[in-house]
Amino acid sequence: MAVVKARESDIDLLARLLRAEGEGEGTQGMLMIGNVGINRIRANCSDFKGIRTIPQMIYQPHAFEAVIHGYFYQGAREKERSLARKAVNGHRLWPSKYSLWYFRPPGDCPSQWYDQPLVGRYKLHCFYEPTGEECENVYNTY
Repeated sequence: MAVVKARESDIDLLARLLRAEGEGEGTQGMLMIGNVGINRIRANCSDFKGIRTIPQMIYQPHAFEAVIHGYFYQGAREKERSLARKAVNGHRLWPSKYSLWYFRPPGDCPSQWYDQPLVGRYKLHCFYEPTGEECENVYNTY
């Protein structure tokens, strides 16, 4: 059962984001990017207050670099649609399980990103999650 509302057009949009942001990280890495996006919709805290839909999450100003590049605007593929459906249905993986941010640094992961602590790394992406005091909702959304 979906943890956020999603029409097929939303699944296609999320699928395009997963590929554009994380294709080099493989299937698991793309799913983790989906986890972060779904967390942003459900958390209603920090920079993500009022974000309630997949399009709002993806097109939030400065949220994802991929939306300014042409690769994002190519058609969705079934592989990424399947991953998008998994993310929408609440399938989550560590270190993205409660993360609201990820970052691909040129070297080691900074210990903080947007004042949030590093929780872990998967391949080239570092994942950051808020504290329970700052964003309790992200820990209570499933």
